[in-house]
Amino acid sequence: MRAFGPLLVATLMLSGCGGAMSDFGAGVGAAATAPLDDLNLRRQQIPTVLLQAEANPYDLRNLNQCTTIGAEVARLNEALGPDTDEPPAPDGSTLGERAGDAASKAALDAIRDATTDFIPGRSWIRRLTGAEQHSRHVQAAIQAGRMRRAFLKGIGMNRNCAPPAAPAWFRPRGGSRR
Repeated sequence: MRAFGPLLVATLMLSGCGGAMSDFGAGVGAAATAPLDDLNLRRQQIPTVLLQAEANPYDLRNLNQCTTIGAEVARLNEALGPDTDEPPAPDGSTLGERAGDAASKAALDAIRDATTDFIPGRSWIRRLTGAEQHSRHVQAAIQAGRMRRAFLKGIGMNRNCAPPAAPAWFRPRGGSRR
């Protein structure tokens, strides 16, 4: 605990006050309970849209209009976050706030590492409890969701759809078939 005490104090000073502190406090709780994931006592839920993408990433049923393709892409964006073709949203933060966020992230990573390092044979415990298998399933569902989103945007481009049913940079020729 002494190892990351100074880092914690520095993070608290850098992160300022207000929302950053409440985000940091919530992150401390999640980082401190990280061993529950290793022991498979707490599991990350996989969104339904990602499970559907995993089952059939190239399904085109009921996706015959640009609006339905765009709605499916929006559902995937909600589960996965923005796609790589979309510019980051301007958050209006200052350099000091971004530095505080980076320091908070570093402190939370240190707390998470400290709480998981005390488990001897952690990799074996993750395998025996099924946590490793669940983690691989989560990653496979995320990959399938990304693949489906890319596929749908390609279909949207082919059908001359406007974003979000196509990549953000795509401009439909002669008007979209919304």
